[in-house]
Amino acid sequence: MASTRRRIALIAPPWYPVPPDGYGGTELVVGLLTKELRAQGHEVELFAAEGSALASRQLAGRHWDTALGRSEEHVRDLTYASRVLNLIDRLRPFDVIHDHTGGGVLLGLAIKPPAPVVHTVHLALKEPVRTFLESLAPDRVRLIAISEAQRQSVAHLPWTATVHNAVDLAALRVGQPERKDPYLLSLARICASKGQHLAIEAARRAGRRLLLAGKIEATPQGFEYYERQIAPAVDGDRVTYLGNVSGEEKTRLLARASALLAPLQWDEPFGLYMAEAMASGTPVIAFPRGAAPELITPGKTGFLVPDVEEMVGAVAQADHVDREQCAAYARAQFDPRRMADGYLQVYERAIAEWATPTSITVSATDPAITRLRGANRRRSQLSLGKSEVGGK
Repeated sequence: MASTRRRIALIAPPWYPVPPDGYGGTELVVGLLTKELRAQGHEVELFAAEGSALASRQLAGRHWDTALGRSEEHVRDLTYASRVLNLIDRLRPFDVIHDHTGGGVLLGLAIKPPAPVVHTVHLALKEPVRTFLESLAPDRVRLIAISEAQRQSVAHLPWTATVHNAVDLAALRVGQPERKDPYLLSLARICASKGQHLAIEAARRAGRRLLLAGKIEATPQGFEYYERQIAPAVDGDRVTYLGNVSGEEKTRLLARASALLAPLQWDEPFGLYMAEAMASGTPVIAFPRGAAPELITPGKTGFLVPDVEEMVGAVAQADHVDREQCAAYARAQFDPRRMADGYLQVYERAIAEWATPTSITVSATDPAITRLRGANRRRSQLSLGKSEVGGK
């Protein structure tokens, strides 16, 4: 890794503080990256929401409604973008700008980048996110995937690298499952895509208690899913819903669970809760969708199963996983230093390419790339080969 001290702008989303005091996976990752980069001697300007303990600049007010999916969300996003872009212009020069928002901030940076711009894609690559990313000129924004599964889901995007997320190892501890009445854990946003109804079925068939923890998705579909498929099974005995958890309660739940169940119903691009469980020594039993096969090492940190029936069988196998070995393997894989080193490699490459433009090679048959080339034919072409950093 280059020893050059860099001046780095990190831009967090405007919805939750960095680090978050509860919900907020992206904010957790940005916080870990900020602390590790500063620990390595780099100057980091963090732009984030009010209440962010790590932020150099707090630009989004606590009075903002943080429930996503509301009609005014785009106005808040543009307000935040305007504040961030104005400050970046006043505070420059930066060696590199690393965006984690994917909204108006990224669009503003892409139109007239004042420095090399790196963007980590934290969102699922569905419409309209995919079309927006396709519209960005690859010589102006370097896209980073958080898993190979995410990267391959839209392979024609001009990805620069894959960098796995990290987890807060200092906030986790390795424990042993409760012996008197062991429990299984589901720790995720309550919605159909996370499959909590299948976790309930698997736990019932395995004869184990199930603790459900997580925020109910604040959409009509999320509330309907909870009321129709989750609430009828919650009896406070064999199935208990704890609501959203954080801090010591979350740490304890992860450390004492027999296993974490993740019967995924969508191709999740990462899954911090799975990484946190494994780093606590708790094996994860998941359906093999999205990034789960990248994160889980079968037999060592968990099991990949195709359906509820095999999930039930894996519950008994999880009792024989060496929890110390599970934690050690996961802690090496999801160490914040490893993530930061991966991003520093991306930064150095972006800085070098910014200073020395060459030609880009793309497929003439790829319609998305063809659109980008047509929109930028007046610009000198840049070379952007693909690489992997901080992967499996």
